[in-house]
Amino acid sequence: MSQLPALLALTLILAGAFFFTVGTLGLIRFPDLRSRLHALTKADNLGLGLVLAGVALLLGSWTGAAVLALAWVLALAAASISAHVLGGLDAAEPSRERQDDPRTRPTRGSQDSPETPS
Repeated sequence: MSQLPALLALTLILAGAFFFTVGTLGLIRFPDLRSRLHALTKADNLGLGLVLAGVALLLGSWTGAAVLALAWVLALAAASISAHVLGGLDAAEPSRERQDDPRTRPTRGSQDSPETPS
């Protein structure tokens, strides 16, 4: 039974590493800033929480677990604030990336495109 906490901690750490990897792939793959921020803030915060939970389990100390939980809460707050600021800056400034993106252009027949006479 002494192997169970170590196995559970290893599982939590590996799951956290998986979420870190998925967040990084989202950062590389997604086309615009807001999608990238979403991938980073969601996946990386969950990954960090899982890794810190695994480390806290390995430490076996309530004090160490409390310090790691505080570090996770501070990282959550920092990620939320920075994503909010970057998203606000992106929304306030028209970027070339959004103008060139074919997914954001009006399609033929939409309300934003000018009507062509038939």
